[in-house]
Amino acid sequence: QVQLVASGGGLVQAGGPLRLYCAASVRTFSTYTMGWFRQAPGKEREFVAAMSWSDDNTYYSDSGKGRFTISRDNAKNTVYLQMNSLKPEDTAVYYCAAALSPAISRWTYGYSYWGQGTQVTVSS
Repeated sequence: QVQLVASGGGLVQAGGPLRLYCAASVRTFSTYTMGWFRQAPGKEREFVAAMSWSDDNTYYSDSGKGRFTISRDNAKNTVYLQMNSLKPEDTAVYYCAAALSPAISRWTYGYSYWGQGTQVTVSS
């Protein structure tokens, strides 16, 4: 069983940065592919970024490419999402997710474990 706790969300002005954290309570964190998703009110949950455990390969959504960076610290069982140049349309609840597969998936069904979400609000 994997438990994920997301944090770091908050209110930020457009153009500003924010760093999200996801702490995992699992002994074999280094063998999980980690992903970030987000869900805005009235919209479906959408992929943001992911990082494979096997080769540290990363993948980003078009909206996050060039602005967001996913990284991980296996010694701390933590995955990060550094978000820069934030826009009001980035406002959403952000979720971290974990999968045992080394292949990166941009679909929610590709992940077995989910955190509780952290709210990000970007003001214009």
